[in-house]
Amino acid sequence: MYFFVQVKSRRAHRPDTICEQSQPAKVPVQSPFACRARFRPGQCVGIAVLAFCSGSLAANWQSTVSKEPPGNFPELRPLRATYRFGWSGFTAATGEIHFTKPSGDEFQLDGTGRTIGFVRALWKLDVNHQAVANAETLRPIESQQTENYRSKKLATHLTFRDNGVTRARTEGEGSSAAAKTRQFSFPNLFDLHSALLYLRSQPLRDRSVYRVVVYPATNAYLATIRVIGREKVSVHAGGYNAIKVDLQLNKIGKNLELQPHRKFRRATIWVSDDADRILLRIEAQIFVGTIFAELQSMRFDGAR
Repeated sequence: MYFFVQVKSRRAHRPDTICEQSQPAKVPVQSPFACRARFRPGQCVGIAVLAFCSGSLAANWQSTVSKEPPGNFPELRPLRATYRFGWSGFTAATGEIHFTKPSGDEFQLDGTGRTIGFVRALWKLDVNHQAVANAETLRPIESQQTENYRSKKLATHLTFRDNGVTRARTEGEGSSAAAKTRQFSFPNLFDLHSALLYLRSQPLRDRSVYRVVVYPATNAYLATIRVIGREKVSVHAGGYNAIKVDLQLNKIGKNLELQPHRKFRRATIWVSDDADRILLRIEAQIFVGTIFAELQSMRFDGAR
């Protein structure tokens, strides 16, 4: 998602409150009896119950987070893969990943990406990413990412622990670099790499639902993943039997309250329905329309 222009969303128009909508024409807004006079006791009780239930649902989202341990699906084999990113069939960027198991207890993902063509002339971006996860628990250990734009450089380092993450973010280079550190406390967080490893390890039966808390770079999100079903899909790398998945995201605020994601609406993801479960294609609905990522080529390390 680093290859698409970020635009500030306009603040949504604040709807009138119930009191303002129900205000009698000749009663001043400031009167504490203006709203009360418009509702019968039964209506007031109903409104109170609805407000209580809505608040409880928002407050109890933490109880819906998936607690299943890593599944027994075969671990991903070391591989190299290339992807293209764009919108409306137009390629705006390319990326390469290398997944390895450098030691018996760690998985590692190294990735690079860059904008290309006329998009690069408008918006230059080069990305380098490395993530390390525990091979047994599939929990993240650390990740590092560098984003080089035309006029600035951003470096993000995430260090994960059992009860949260420490983020160190540096903007600029040399003596002018400004570093900021932030703590986020929440148990059993994932980054993008470990979240994918965890989800692919699960049974992924049709209509199953998984909820995980992901901290990809600068904020935490509640990711809700629903397995829609199975279907055939064709990508540049070939045709596959695929698992079709729906993804929704909610931002988690400073007080652990859920907030709507202003730029991301939802995404559809296709994963190969085989012993490898390779990410094939993503179609995401965001504030500027629909963007995609698609597998271009893939080979396993050691394969001839």
